[in-house]
Amino acid sequence: MKIMPYIMPQRCDACNSFRGVAEMDAIEKYVQEKRRQGMPNFTVMHVLLACYVRLVSQRPGLNRFVSGQKIFARDHFEAMLCVKKEMKLNSPDSVISMVYPLDATAAQVYEITEKLIEEAKNETTNFDDLAKILDYIPGLLKKFAFWMLRVLDYFGLLPMKLKRLSPFHGSLFITSMASLGLPPIYHHIYNFGNVPVFLAFGITEKKRSVKTDGSVETKKYMNYTLVMDERICDGYYYASAFRMFNGMLRNPQQLDEPPKEIAEDVD
Repeated sequence: MKIMPYIMPQRCDACNSFRGVAEMDAIEKYVQEKRRQGMPNFTVMHVLLACYVRLVSQRPGLNRFVSGQKIFARDHFEAMLCVKKEMKLNSPDSVISMVYPLDATAAQVYEITEKLIEEAKNETTNFDDLAKILDYIPGLLKKFAFWMLRVLDYFGLLPMKLKRLSPFHGSLFITSMASLGLPPIYHHIYNFGNVPVFLAFGITEKKRSVKTDGSVETKKYMNYTLVMDERICDGYYYASAFRMFNGMLRNPQQLDEPPKEIAEDVD
């Protein structure tokens, strides 16, 4: 594991892709239940985020990252989301950083997420301000500035204030292709920064299957994709995590209570 970042020095060298399928019956019932409990904007995205936060609490290896060709354990969970101010072609985008406690319930994930999305839609975020400042730098100097940022990041010298504003430093990037009426894409992970996993999910689809008694039933399914940095943990670890993730999607009610314990990462 320690020499993998030298064999594959960039995240684009180390991308593995995974496609999962989730049956929607339990998820849709859970979403409707949460809306009746006073969470009107509760969606599948909140379920996926809550599941992933819970997953990291039990499989902390997913929260590792590679920086300076060394593997580190992250001490917090931070998800990134691109927010469009309005659903119009020329509407600007912003990126929000959502920090969740590892013992968060689905309700806590919803509250944190909705607060930050609402702020991003109605106000100028710190990320927007940083992007404007960088845009004012002339082209050649801008190239040098980003080179310097990469060098500082490589040696772990990037100021913490910049890391907090960066959409490229965190545990997970998530995108909803369902909101665009599309199936999920396999979205690349970025060489800049240290985000190790990109999660995308798409529209639901109806499929028919033949039961053992010969009758035909129709069920709804959702496809989701993960693009991962394979250097942070091995295939067996990832497979164990995916099984756990799918189990939570089949039974999301467990997200109403905090985990009994939070697993510690190995040294």
